[in-house]
Amino acid sequence: MATEGFEAVFLETRNWGKTARFLQALGFELEIATGEGSGVFRNGEGPYLIVTECPEDRQPGMQVALKVADAARFDPDPAVEVVTPFQDTHYGTREMTVRDPDGRLWSLQAPPES
Repeated sequence: MATEGFEAVFLETRNWGKTARFLQALGFELEIATGEGSGVFRNGEGPYLIVTECPEDRQPGMQVALKVADAARFDPDPAVEVVTPFQDTHYGTREMTVRDPDGRLWSLQAPPES
């Protein structure tokens, strides 16, 4: 079983308000605001964008997430280095982390176990 394309982009920011206004000016709509410096944006049919503030002492990062239909049936090719196997997340999905040949981390997102 392969991935099904892009699910989401995770974006860290130092200023939630400025970043939210920037994204909205580009056509993104705020779907969910946590009130704690994070939220979910959408623009059309594409992947969703999760934005969260990070501490001042850390460089803001960005990570893409690929969609997996069924974590239990996903069997990565040996060319894919699994960093962490699928685990439940606090936001209701199962997540696996893999590393690409250049050392970048990728997130694979699957629905929760039923």
